[in-house]
Amino acid sequence: MHHFVEGPHKEFYCEQTPLAALAQRYGTPLYVYSRATVLDHLAKLQRALRPLKPLICFSVKSNSNLALLKLLVKHGAGLDIVSGGELYRAKRAGVDPRKVVYASVGKTEEEIVDAIRWGILFFNVESLQELCLISDIALRLRRTARVCVRVNPGIDPHTHRYITTGTVESKFGVDFETARLIFLNRDRIKNVRVMGCHVHIGSQITQARPFLAALRRTLGFIHHLRSLGIDVPWLNVGGGLGIIYREEKPQTADEYARAVLPLLRRARLKVIFEPGRFIVGNAGVLVTRVLYVKETQAKRFVVVDAGMNDLMRPSLYGAYHEIVPVAGPEARDPRSEACRRTDVVGPICESGDFLAKDRMLACFQPGDLLAVMGAGAYGMSMASNYNSRRRPAEVLVSGASHRLIRRRETFADLVRGERRTGDT
Repeated sequence: MHHFVEGPHKEFYCEQTPLAALAQRYGTPLYVYSRATVLDHLAKLQRALRPLKPLICFSVKSNSNLALLKLLVKHGAGLDIVSGGELYRAKRAGVDPRKVVYASVGKTEEEIVDAIRWGILFFNVESLQELCLISDIALRLRRTARVCVRVNPGIDPHTHRYITTGTVESKFGVDFETARLIFLNRDRIKNVRVMGCHVHIGSQITQARPFLAALRRTLGFIHHLRSLGIDVPWLNVGGGLGIIYREEKPQTADEYARAVLPLLRRARLKVIFEPGRFIVGNAGVLVTRVLYVKETQAKRFVVVDAGMNDLMRPSLYGAYHEIVPVAGPEARDPRSEACRRTDVVGPICESGDFLAKDRMLACFQPGDLLAVMGAGAYGMSMASNYNSRRRPAEVLVSGASHRLIRRRETFADLVRGERRTGDT
C-alpha cells in the first residue's frame, strides 16, 4: 500500500499534494516521499512482530536521508548501518547507539574505533581478520565490543544475483564451521563479547521459503552451540522483504510474521530485524520531465531529465519501475494516441542510461511530467554526480503540506573540495 493516488482530474498526488505543484516549485528531477506510507509500513512490521518484542533496525543504505532517519527513529526504529558515513548519519538522527547494528565486509580501523567509542549495540562480524581487528582496537581503547557472527547459510533466495548475499559464492559472512570455532574460542578473544548470530540472504525476496530455510539452518546451528553449553542470546535475521514493483506478489508483514514467528518463539532469542526496502521502497517516487520525443523505425525514445545517475537500479539490475504521467487526462489515456514500443531514457552519455525499455506507452510531449514509481529505496542513496550532474532535491509530504528535506545540488557543490587551477 502507498499514498500516491490519482485525483479527480487524473492528476497524480502524493497524499493530498499534487506532484505537479511540487515539480513546479522545486524543479526536476525530484524525489518525493510520503510520510504516511513510511510510517504505515514501519507500523505494520511492528504490529506483526510484536510477540517477539524485536529490535527493528531500519537499513540506512536503502535511503539515508536524515529527515527520514529521524522520523523512523522517533517512531521506535533502530538503525542498521554499513559505513562510517552511515554511522555519522545515525548520530545526527539522534538514535540510541544501543539500537544500532553495524554490518559490512570492509570496516576500516577508523570506522571501528568510532563505533566502539560511540557504544553501538553490535558489529555484525564478517571474517576472522575483522574479529581480530575489533579485538585489538577494543583492547587499545580499554573498551568491550559486542559482536554477532554473520553466518552464510548457503541459501539461494532466487532474487537478482547482484543482491544475493547468502550463497557460498558470496563475499558475505562465514561458514558454519568457522562460526563454530569462533564461539568455541570466544573466551580467548580479548575485549570482545560474542553475543549471537546474524544472517541476511539477500534483498527483494518475495516468498517465505528462503527465509525459513536460512532460519532453520541458523537455528539448528544455535541449538548445536547450546548443546555444547554455549549461550547464544541474540539472533539478527537481517532484512530482504520484497515489495511490488510490477507483478510481484510479495508476502505482507502479517504473512511473513506467521511464517517466522513459530520458529523464533521456540528458539527463545532476542531478535533483530533489518528492513529497508519494505519500509521506504513504495514510499517514494522520482518525478522527471520529458525533454524530447524521438521517433525511429524501431521504437520511440522519450528523453527525460532524470538519468542513471539519479536512479541506478534499471541500469544496474535491469530493474522494473512503473512509469506514469503526472498530470492531464490526455497523457493518461492510451486511446489518445496509439501506444508504441517506447524506451524512457535519460541524458547520460551511456547506452545503459534508461529508466524503462520496451514499454507500450502512449505518446508524451516535451514538458510532460512523469513519475517513476517505487523509487524510495536505493534511489537517491545510490545517486551520483556522473557527467557532472547535480543530484536531485528531495521532498517529504505529509497530507497537504510538505517540506524540502534535501536541496538540489548547485554547480558550486560539484567542485567543492577540489583545488582550483590557480592553486596547482
